[in-house]
Amino acid sequence: MHLLPNIKSTVQRNDSRKNRDRPTVLHGITVAGFIKKIAAKRSLLCVLLLTGIACFGQQPLTLDSAIAIALRNSYDIEVARNNAEAADINNSYGMAGGLPVVTGTATDREQVNAVNQKISTGETINRKSAAGNTAAAGLQGSLLLYNGLLVVATKHRLEELEKQSEEYLNASIINTIATVMTQYYDVVRQQSYLTTLDTSIAVGEQRLNIVKTQLGVGLANNADVFQSQLDLNALVQSRKIQELAIEQAKTSLLTTLTLKPDSNIVIADTIIVDAGLRLEDVMDNIYRSPDVAAANMQVTINQLIEKETAAQRYPSLYANTGYSYSRSQTAAGNVLLNQTYGPYVGLSLTVPIYNGSVYKRQQKIAAINTANARLQQNILVRDNTSTAVKNYEAYQKSLQQLQNQRESYALAKQLLDLVLMKFQARVATIVDVKNAQESFANAGYLLVNLSYAAKAAEIEMKRLTYQLK
Repeated sequence: MHLLPNIKSTVQRNDSRKNRDRPTVLHGITVAGFIKKIAAKRSLLCVLLLTGIACFGQQPLTLDSAIAIALRNSYDIEVARNNAEAADINNSYGMAGGLPVVTGTATDREQVNAVNQKISTGETINRKSAAGNTAAAGLQGSLLLYNGLLVVATKHRLEELEKQSEEYLNASIINTIATVMTQYYDVVRQQSYLTTLDTSIAVGEQRLNIVKTQLGVGLANNADVFQSQLDLNALVQSRKIQELAIEQAKTSLLTTLTLKPDSNIVIADTIIVDAGLRLEDVMDNIYRSPDVAAANMQVTINQLIEKETAAQRYPSLYANTGYSYSRSQTAAGNVLLNQTYGPYVGLSLTVPIYNGSVYKRQQKIAAINTANARLQQNILVRDNTSTAVKNYEAYQKSLQQLQNQRESYALAKQLLDLVLMKFQARVATIVDVKNAQESFANAGYLLVNLSYAAKAAEIEMKRLTYQLK
């Protein structure tokens, strides 16, 4: 899929001061109107030019396009698809041994022999270096009539292997989709952290400007200026660290998409959680998972291997037919030319009598393998059920806290605006402003984390129940 540049996408900029004129949006909450005195008077033309230059070469990436790219490029899916194709080719009566076998043979041999013969008539033939020629050709065909239903069991096993390979392909697809979604929303989460930091930086800049203004009229001291500058520098440094976290999250996503790790992409999205999942529905659909379905098929495959092994203890009956030609000629001897040819037909029966109890032991081993396959299926269902319950608990707790946290975030924003106004009026201290900043940042981080935790749990539950779309 070709991604076109989009100059309207959000640009990650290193200079913290370039973002201070923009209103901040976090999960539908607009944070604006409290930075009114920052000196950011630039012309509209300059802003458009800067935006166009910064966005040049960047590619917008949506969740749907990311999933489409991953499904097209994934090596894991390609391997699973090749295995499914090989299983489809392997599923035939010929591979099961149920079709006739036709072979052709031909030989031609020139020879020089010494001949010494005494015939009953009293004649003696003694000759050295007698030339001779032997030629033979044949066309043989054999058809299996009975071998203890070995062919039937083998054909059914090949069918199950083909179905199992398709389930493995489905599992690879659903796992890839889940990985892409999780990494995509991780980028969104990291960018939301950056948005919160930008707001804190803007407040820090305003606080520094207020302190400098107060210092100019003798209402503040240098210690207040130094402290404000140090706090602002710490926020700027945190922004640099967060930019690195965003780039690394994008690199992980690009690796999953099998794209160049240094590709320049832009993701502008929000985390929207499906609040309609119920634990009962999740539990009822655990067996829909391709992994569980493949494990169930493995039990059936091992049962068919038991039948195949048991069938080796039964007689095998073949029908044989063909056409043979034989010609032998020599320069000396009692018979100078012998030539035979013609069709033939017959039956062949093979009865296993004793081979050291190999087949019997193989049958017992196959039964043990079937029991192990059933245990592995139960283990997988148990683990998937436990994982689903854990994720549902995390999902429910996150949803319960989200609404409260949205209210806390709004209150933290109002508190920050109020304290900043009081600080400008010299009613609040620098410590009050710093505490309000920290409360706002913590509220923003927690809101994003709760949204991401709920979304990650939702993705995992839908993966386990084969409901990702």
